[in-house]
Amino acid sequence: MDTAAYIGLGANLGDARASLKAALAELAASPGIAACQASHLYRSAPVDAQGPDFINAVARLHTCLPPLPLLDLLQDIERRHGRTRPYRNAPRTLDLDLLLYGDRDMAHERLVLPHPRMHERAFVLMPLAELAPALSLHGRPLALWLAECGEQRIERLPD
Repeated sequence: MDTAAYIGLGANLGDARASLKAALAELAASPGIAACQASHLYRSAPVDAQGPDFINAVARLHTCLPPLPLLDLLQDIERRHGRTRPYRNAPRTLDLDLLLYGDRDMAHERLVLPHPRMHERAFVLMPLAELAPALSLHGRPLALWLAECGEQRIERLPD
């Protein structure tokens, strides 16, 4: 049975737009992924990080992969795009975060679901609301969480 999973995508090194588009294509073509729909691209200022602005998006996948194998797939795609982790919140060529996996709650050493900081990030909430406007996090609509991120700079990029 397929589960809807939401993936946050971001990059702020190299050709970030091209990296996100390539990662989306790789996700869509991966075994265990039945469908992949992406939000528009957004430009946002780094949050709790240094470096140039990020290009961000959110993808909704329908997958038969369990959460940890899906995380492994995401990290494999990151590695193929040159992702390194020299320190926490370092600039990156590609960042793929598993945000939501159905309505599953999970606390594993490698993965926490829902993503523990997604409700604090406009660069996640705005594209997520584009794909799933009726979604709630922790019992609150996305719009309420997004209103609390009003000081974070974010803009939707033209197609």
